[in-house]
Amino acid sequence: MNLLLDTHVLLWAAGQPEKLNPTAQALLLNAGHDLFFSPVSLWEVSIKRALDRPDFRADPRRLWRMLLANGYRELPVTSEHTIAVDALPPLHKDPFDRLLLAQARVEGFELLTADDTLVAYGDGVRRV
Repeated sequence: MNLLLDTHVLLWAAGQPEKLNPTAQALLLNAGHDLFFSPVSLWEVSIKRALDRPDFRADPRRLWRMLLANGYRELPVTSEHTIAVDALPPLHKDPFDRLLLAQARVEGFELLTADDTLVAYGDGVRRV
């Protein structure tokens, strides 16, 4: 199964694994799952870190290198992904989360998130 990690889940997996619940830990440790991150998450970290958000202190360059070194695969953003955002109902206002969801849906991935608003989209989203 291909799993795309929402930005907070990605940050927790990379630097604060104690914040992951047992379900998330099991999914991430399952050798049968391929773990993906999106440049959208690195963009979000970069912007929110510059805004001095306390939950976005990670250095995006270091995070990117660490993810690749630990076997995570990067899912590039395509035009198809950006266009798919248009088909999403306006349940969530965050453009980063909307694009992550669109990427997961276009690719047939499951998006792992701790965000209840994203979970409300249903198919392809798993709350962890």
